[in-house]
Amino acid sequence: MTPSHPTQVQLRKTEPEDLSVFFEQQRDPAANVMAAFTSQNPYDRQAFDAHWAKVLADPKIVVRTILYGENVAGYVLHHSWFGDPEVSYWLGREFWGQGIATAALDEFVHQQALRPLFGRVAKDNIASRRVLEKCCFVYFGEDKGFSNARGEEVEELIFVLKG
Repeated sequence: MTPSHPTQVQLRKTEPEDLSVFFEQQRDPAANVMAAFTSQNPYDRQAFDAHWAKVLADPKIVVRTILYGENVAGYVLHHSWFGDPEVSYWLGREFWGQGIATAALDEFVHQQALRPLFGRVAKDNIASRRVLEKCCFVYFGEDKGFSNARGEEVEELIFVLKG
């Protein structure tokens, strides 16, 4: 079942000017705690730029900017940094709770043929868990990882999208 989409959500290729918006979104302390698995220092623009230069230069990583109307709402991507192909997404806090992440992820996974595709979420991040579930990802297992944003080990749930 495909979730209903806010009609103003679109994906497009990420452009260099999007990075300034992503950086500002990354600096939100509440978003960092919610996401849990973030950069060591979300205020370090040089580290941010170096990370995104690698992301955008890697032909195996597919990244798309999420637009909500005319606004850059965030991004969605897939990578294989930890072995298995995995999705990741980020929205600015002003875009939370409107179905934007679900619409963007649903569109993204329909554009990508890569399967299986995994998604990880901090166990207590119910909203992000629901995004994965609404996009037909199913529970696969659990893990733990160190959260820079929280300064402690955090339990995470692993989901998978097959076929």
